[in-house]
Amino acid sequence: MRILVTGAAGFIGNELSLKLLERGHEVLGYDALTDYYDVQLKRDRLARTSGFQHFDFVQARLEDRSALYAAFDRFAPERVYHCAAQAGVRHSLEHPEDYVDANMVGTFNVLEACRRTRVQHLLIASTSSAYGAHDVFPFVETASVPHPLTIYAASKLAGELMAHTYAHLHNLPATMMRFFSVYGPWGRPDMAFFLFTKKILNGEPIDVYGEGQLYRDFTYIDDLVEAMVRLGDCAPVLGHAISTHDSLSPVAPHRIVNIGNAEPVLLSAYIEAIERAAGERASKRMMPMQPGDVARTFADTSLLRDLIGYLPSTQVDDGIQKFVDWYRAYKKVSAPVRAAR
Repeated sequence: MRILVTGAAGFIGNELSLKLLERGHEVLGYDALTDYYDVQLKRDRLARTSGFQHFDFVQARLEDRSALYAAFDRFAPERVYHCAAQAGVRHSLEHPEDYVDANMVGTFNVLEACRRTRVQHLLIASTSSAYGAHDVFPFVETASVPHPLTIYAASKLAGELMAHTYAHLHNLPATMMRFFSVYGPWGRPDMAFFLFTKKILNGEPIDVYGEGQLYRDFTYIDDLVEAMVRLGDCAPVLGHAISTHDSLSPVAPHRIVNIGNAEPVLLSAYIEAIERAAGERASKRMMPMQPGDVARTFADTSLLRDLIGYLPSTQVDDGIQKFVDWYRAYKKVSAPVRAAR
């Protein structure tokens, strides 16, 4: 199968591309290699695909409609995973225009490209941030979510809504995948687990927001990607809901699916897992919650289970150990590991 992956040099898009290639698919990666964070890390991720004959790559922005259309026309994808986005909740507080350009204009262009080339299934990476101020746990895909707390969340919700319109008007099967706190090797340097590990190993203090009393539904990257690949084979069909809690739209082949571990972990416990893996204790600066933060995320994953017969299961201690091991190797951190005191 021919599969196009936007954001193929990103944390999730790159892992997904590798998994698809390993399973014998042809993959076209599309990524702008922006300098939001270290471009060399993105290039190093892309280098991991060099051993696969059926991988090609286009470097361009989603906002460049002519480049995007040309890539779609040449490759004629049967399936599209739209993972590219301007990420980062914190960045959205200072640079909201980046989210309008990449996440709204860019997603619109992807939808138009999919319509033009009659893509069989579009899967869009969305976020648990879409639930915003929703305070009924666990988060269920059928919940009303009218109160996003950041422009990042609002931009991702806008993408979900535009995809619903295209599913309805143009019969474009579309699955919205809401990710919950993804972590693991090759992650983004601006993410908490990466920053904590870097600073702990460097002997620098870490800022702990919400005084460590926030709960997050941490999801290991390998689990996430396995779920994404399996969801690709489950294109929504109008009128074919699989259960009473299915989020399938009543008027379009459009579905929302949570991908999370369904096991919220206290932030302070997550930091302790990093300390154990690093063999170092962290010096902590307790900070209040930041604007846009929520106290808890918690995915209801019953729909995911019903659709693909699979659920994420990696425990935080195991996933963090794999990340810290990768970090030491990638950054060539040679300090001996000592037992946390």
